[in-house]
Amino acid sequence: MMNTKPQVLCWLMCDGVHIDPATGKHTLLGVFSAIRGRQFPLTHPFMIWFLTLSDVPAGKHKIRISLGLDHSSMNVLLDREFDSQGPLQRINLINDVRNLTFPAVGDYSIVIEVNEEPLLATTLTVAS
Repeated sequence: MMNTKPQVLCWLMCDGVHIDPATGKHTLLGVFSAIRGRQFPLTHPFMIWFLTLSDVPAGKHKIRISLGLDHSSMNVLLDREFDSQGPLQRINLINDVRNLTFPAVGDYSIVIEVNEEPLLATTLTVAS
């Protein structure tokens, strides 16, 4: 049996994802890397967190995505299961994020974990 650690191939925030019914291809709409607001707290009504994973062993797995201004204030925003057919499969996870509130401007930390193992730590800049 092969021991593999899941790998993040793609992590993007966007306004929407269209999946072509004939080909299965994903089209990402409105990709962005920062959020701007005039008043705080700011509530962003809707976004997609698009994630592609590889090297995930066959079976059920759990993804968790947390966000906070610093590591002591991290809040779990997404905690769900997904299936893998095996480590050679590329898994596209489309995660709806609704009414996400940012109390102040800053660089918010985002941590992505699979099976409680951190795979990616990045930031989202929220500016005025």
